[in-house]
Amino acid sequence: MPDALQFPIIDLSFPDRFSIANLIRQGCVDHGFFYLVNHGVDEELISKVFEQSSNFFSLPIEEKMKLVRKNHRGYTALYAEKLDTTLTTEGDSKESFYIGPLADDLNQWPLEEDLPSWRSTMETYHQKLLSAVTKLLSLIALSLKLEEDFFEKVGALIEPLAFIRLLHYPGDLNSSSEEIFGASAHSDYGMVTLLVTDGVPGLQGEIQAATSLGGCTKHEWVAFFTNPSKDCIVECLESCCTESCPPRFPPIKAIDYLEERLRLTYGL
Repeated sequence: MPDALQFPIIDLSFPDRFSIANLIRQGCVDHGFFYLVNHGVDEELISKVFEQSSNFFSLPIEEKMKLVRKNHRGYTALYAEKLDTTLTTEGDSKESFYIGPLADDLNQWPLEEDLPSWRSTMETYHQKLLSAVTKLLSLIALSLKLEEDFFEKVGALIEPLAFIRLLHYPGDLNSSSEEIFGASAHSDYGMVTLLVTDGVPGLQGEIQAATSLGGCTKHEWVAFFTNPSKDCIVECLESCCTESCPPRFPPIKAIDYLEERLRLTYGL
């Protein structure tokens, strides 16, 4: 993707917060993506996360299915998800593993004897990414001409519904002429997504808004989806609407919106 290098680079350590906020606005308006640097997550931890992710997806399918998705936590098998619900093809060509908020005791974990340090690695990564997202959201607020603590004031960060999603795209498994997507066209559900790739060409932005990915290349991603706290009311911001351009959708509770999107994605 030649245009990927043109995405703005957002430095979380840069002292001029208003300049960085303007870059974020540019990236979101022009591309929907930007690179994030000096985010506080060291390369060693990221490498461990990819290693542990690969270790899990290398397990026999019967072992992975012991942790099949419950309460939106755990393993999702190939073709179980279809992000573009208008398609008539089978589901997306990927498998994944969800790890949700650490405090609610709903997460499923591989046994320590099977995958040593797997849980501790993912918990550390979750904590680091949530810290980075909190800093980023204050800059996003500024980019929207809001007070930088806006998302805290509206209750979005009381207990954010933040999810790690380990993603494995096994490559082209379909010998038919039918077009199969690794991740069909979609927009993400929450406030912001942090995305790290394994370096194989695909979507190269580390913050994603929407993507369509073909299923022809084997690779792995790690996404971090941040949704507002479940009781937070999601509605059009005053700075984003006018009398001539009113809100297109009524206010909705964050958990109701998320559950509806998941219901459509998984055909429930």
